[in-house]
Amino acid sequence: RRGTRKGSTSSSSSSSSSVPPDPLSSMLDGTDPLSMFAAASASETPVMSHSEKEEEVVGPDFEPWSAKRGEILARFTTTEKLSINLCMGSDRGKAPSPGSSAVSEKVRTRLEELDDLEEGSQRELLNLSQQDYANRIEELNQSLKEAWASDQKVKALKIVIQCSKLLSDTSVIQFYPSKFVLITDILDTFGRLVYDRIWTMCLDPRPLPAEDVNDTAKETCLNWFFKIASIRELLPRLYVEAAILKCNRFLNRSGIQETLPRLTAMIRGIGDPLVAAYARAYLCRVGMEVAPHRKDSLNRNFFDLLSTFKQISGDSVQKQLVVQRVEVPEYLTLYSPAINWILQCIAYRAPEPLLTEMMERCKKLGNNALLLNSVMRAFRPEFVAARATDFIGMIKDCDEAGFPKHLLFGSLGRSLACADPPEIERLTILNEAWKVITKVRSPQDYINCAEIWVEFTCRHFTKREINTVLADIIKHMTPDRAFEDAYPQLQSVIRKILTYVHDFSVLFSMERFLPFLDMFQKDSVRVEVCRSIMEVFIKHQVELTKDPVILNAMLHICKTMHDSVNALTLEDEKRSLSLLIIGFIRMVSFGRDFEQQLSFCVEARATFCNLEPVLVQLIHTVNQLAMETRRVMRGSHSRKTAAFVRACAAYSYITIPSLSSIFTRLSLYLLSGQVALANQCLSQADAFLKAAVSILPEVPRSISVEGKLRSSESFLLDFINNFLATLLVVPDHPEHGVLYLVRGLLNMVQDYTWEDNSDAKVRVYVSALPLLAAMSQETYIYSISKVDSNETLYGGDPKFLSELNRLCETLIGQILDHLKTLGGDEVRTKKKISPQHYVDLSQLAVNLWNLSHKHGYCDTRVSVRTLEYIKHQAQQPDMTHLSDTAQRLALQSRT
Repeated sequence: RRGTRKGSTSSSSSSSSSVPPDPLSSMLDGTDPLSMFAAASASETPVMSHSEKEEEVVGPDFEPWSAKRGEILARFTTTEKLSINLCMGSDRGKAPSPGSSAVSEKVRTRLEELDDLEEGSQRELLNLSQQDYANRIEELNQSLKEAWASDQKVKALKIVIQCSKLLSDTSVIQFYPSKFVLITDILDTFGRLVYDRIWTMCLDPRPLPAEDVNDTAKETCLNWFFKIASIRELLPRLYVEAAILKCNRFLNRSGIQETLPRLTAMIRGIGDPLVAAYARAYLCRVGMEVAPHRKDSLNRNFFDLLSTFKQISGDSVQKQLVVQRVEVPEYLTLYSPAINWILQCIAYRAPEPLLTEMMERCKKLGNNALLLNSVMRAFRPEFVAARATDFIGMIKDCDEAGFPKHLLFGSLGRSLACADPPEIERLTILNEAWKVITKVRSPQDYINCAEIWVEFTCRHFTKREINTVLADIIKHMTPDRAFEDAYPQLQSVIRKILTYVHDFSVLFSMERFLPFLDMFQKDSVRVEVCRSIMEVFIKHQVELTKDPVILNAMLHICKTMHDSVNALTLEDEKRSLSLLIIGFIRMVSFGRDFEQQLSFCVEARATFCNLEPVLVQLIHTVNQLAMETRRVMRGSHSRKTAAFVRACAAYSYITIPSLSSIFTRLSLYLLSGQVALANQCLSQADAFLKAAVSILPEVPRSISVEGKLRSSESFLLDFINNFLATLLVVPDHPEHGVLYLVRGLLNMVQDYTWEDNSDAKVRVYVSALPLLAAMSQETYIYSISKVDSNETLYGGDPKFLSELNRLCETLIGQILDHLKTLGGDEVRTKKKISPQHYVDLSQLAVNLWNLSHKHGYCDTRVSVRTLEYIKHQAQQPDMTHLSDTAQRLALQSRT
């Protein structure tokens, strides 16, 4: 069979070093993969236990490869041009070759298909950017799926083989880890497709796994392994077989157990140490998916990897680095994803003594920095933290030229951010680490490492040490504006500090904290940082504060957020910033130093003038301040208190007109008027209420509510009802006549342009009648302490009562005219409401009762309760006149 094959069977996976003989060509004793599969097929014991399938799965505490994929693609990039060299076999038909009688027709067909693949037409894509390369690989992935879906299984295999060959190309070595990620995506797809196909054949139509694998499924599975074993080149044969490693479950119980060592041994035939390292990483990856308990295979791969480290200093690799102009430290970082993954697999749920063993192996290798780095990242943080001092000693002994020490300290710092070292060692650990970190010349390398150790500093030390770290960061990142390229890391520093320092008096007393914030000079980033500070302040600042250190710093931070607002700022963003600033304002309190509190509000108004919600909050704060002053200072310093309350009123009176929302202005005018009235500031209360009445004509007929236009009528009616309720206790101004505010409001209602067919105006008139009735009483139903209302001013004066009656007559007339309009001719003829009824309130009540019942506008239960109440009131000595009215009120049933 081998005599009919063309070309060499040795590996072409590496051009940089010699390759041992290929297993297919070297094993002439009949133990080549094809023979091994054929020999094993007779003794296979099918097994597909669903419980076993579930057992061979790692737990959720194992970080999957998918979580690392994005990081690798983002980290290992290049601007060099890339190429893809594909050899997609021609689809020409081939006449069957006679071959040896010992070779079955199936085997001959397989070999011819593979020959056709490897000898077919070539297609080379040159000068590809990194993104173009990724797009082409994704296209190949899609082509694989399409070929499989259209039952072109051989074509699918060809695609996988050709993609696997790309992993032998290290011409752009910096990109190799990302290339590995992209190519193995295709291998994973192929592995899933093959496995799912055979699994479906095993299951037949039944939803549960079969006890035994049927012959068809087993034959299909063997066929795939035979095809793959016929691939001449080592690297694609290795990768493709590893991709379908899981399919060994369909053949026998020990299939995976026997295959893993064989594939591990095959990797020794790969000459390039980088290519071999990633091949081992892939084998460990698929091995963890199907047999995570097979630690012996993982260990063998790791030990083989260690033995290849000496190749890095060999001529072949060094010449390659010279040609590609890659320094050794950069080259060593290319190994990190592969080594990290292999060690993660080994360290998964491993006992603590294994870390000690690994540390000893590192020492035997002369404290190989690359290996040491991966060991610290792979093992559980608590294991590493317990040996932090030992690791620092090993880091010191590492060769600086091979792998930068700051990267080692970065890996150690990540573990110490998650687990605590012995308390007695912490200060020594920090000092030793920072001695190395502060000497890093590259600003980017420096901040990458310093950012990691900030968390350790915040977890275990005071503001003194944190301040020292901040000062060192400023020192390194300020020259040449290096901070502009490190905003993510600097933001991370802020987040870590805020995670551990919640006492803002401590935070802002650090001399270097605000200068640190000054490095955020990009507006969007600066605002984001300020926002994060504010969110933590609002969450953790429990007690009210007047600390000048906190106030000055927070005003500075809030002003930064406020000043970022412009005409293009979205409303949601304005609302979000406003809420944060309001949260700060609510936490400010000067106790009984009310004048200082008012001064703060004056300063805040000037600082946050572009955010209306903040101004509204300030007005509310000042009104609360005025009420608090009245409560605390009651009976003492009356002149000083009155002057202060007038100052508060002036603050609100000046601020309210700057607001754009008409209903916000109306409600604040009314609220401020009520506060002034409660504090016996009658002229100020009068000014607020007059201002409210004066802007009522500006109310639009529709307003925007949550992005939708709605009629403003209901909002306006609610305001007017509240306004009317306040007018009961507002004394008339001596210079403006009787009931001038009531008349002014009703005149506005009369002149306002209401919606067509609206009864809002009449509703206001109806609401005004109870107010006028209450004003006619000798004693008002509510009053304000120390404020003389009209009941005191007029004392039941007949002229005042007469004025009330005339106003009532006018309103009732307007109401009845509206009712006539609603009822049409029927009301006018049948009810025959005459002018004398206007003053006969009893008859009016009966007419309205009958009218509402006739047209179905009364709730029966309400009517019953109302009639019972009138009858009950009629029994009172001074209410006997209601008896006649009660007798004339009849409950009418609707039919």
